[in-house]
Amino acid sequence: MRPYYIILNYQSFKKYYSELKEGDLVVVRIPLKKEEVGLIVDLIYRKVEAFPSFLAQLLSSSKTLQAEILSEFMPPYTLVVRDRISLLSIIKEFSYKFDKVITKKDKANCGMGVHFWNSLEEVFNFAGNPPLEFPFVLQPFYKITKDIRVVVLGNYYIEAYQRINTYNFRQNLFLGGTARPYKLSEKELNFCKRVMERGKFPHAHLDLIYIEEEGPYLSEVNLKGGIKGAEITSDQYENIIKKLTLDFIENWTKKYNPVIYLGKSSFLG
Repeated sequence: MRPYYIILNYQSFKKYYSELKEGDLVVVRIPLKKEEVGLIVDLIYRKVEAFPSFLAQLLSSSKTLQAEILSEFMPPYTLVVRDRISLLSIIKEFSYKFDKVITKKDKANCGMGVHFWNSLEEVFNFAGNPPLEFPFVLQPFYKITKDIRVVVLGNYYIEAYQRINTYNFRQNLFLGGTARPYKLSEKELNFCKRVMERGKFPHAHLDLIYIEEEGPYLSEVNLKGGIKGAEITSDQYENIIKKLTLDFIENWTKKYNPVIYLGKSSFLG
C-alpha cells in the first residue's frame, strides 16, 4: 500500500489527480475554472480531503453558490438568476414586493460587479448581455445602515471594522470608503461561526450588513480578501494562515501515516 499523499501545489495536483484516494490531502487552493468544478465533485466522492475545504473553495469562487448554499444567512429575497426564464419567474412572483434592485456578478470582487437597477424590467432588458451576463445574484435595493468586515483566522485572530462610504452605496474601501474599528457582539460572532461551519471555512473574510437595524445578514464571504482598514499587517496575516495550514497537516498526519509530500510550498519546502 502506497503512502498517503499530501499535495502541496497545483502542478502536483494535476499530475497525481487520477491517483488520489481516501486519506490523501490537497493543501492548495484550486484555480477553479467552470469546466473543472466536476473534478472537485469527483474528489469529494473519492473522499479526498482538502485544506481549505473544497466546499469553502467553491463558495469563495462564486457569489451565486453563496446565495444558494448560504441562503439562510442572506438578506430576504436574495435570489440567483441563471437564465431569462428564471428571471421572468422572479418578475412574476416578486415584482410587487420590491422595486429597485441590485445585482452581483458571479465572479467579480471589490464591488466592481455590483449594479443598481430602478426596476426588475430594467434588469430583464440587459440580462444575458454585457454588462449583466448570466448567472448573477439579485437582491432588493435595501437601505444598509451598517456594513462590517470581519476577519476570522481560526482561533488565532479575529478582527472587525465598519466600512463607511458616503459617496457610494457599495460601502467598500476600494471605492473610496473609510474604516473604523468595530467591536463584535456575541450574537455577531456566533453568526460568523455558524456561516463558517456551514461553508467549512477554516478562515474567512465575512461581510455583514444590517438593513434598517435588522441583522446581521451575510453579504458575502471569502477565504481571503483585502485587509485595507484592518489593524493586522500582511506579514502577520500570512504567518497565521501558514500556522493554520501547518496545524491542519499535523493533525492529519496523526490519522494517516506514512505520508509523502508532493510538490513545494512557500512554508513546507
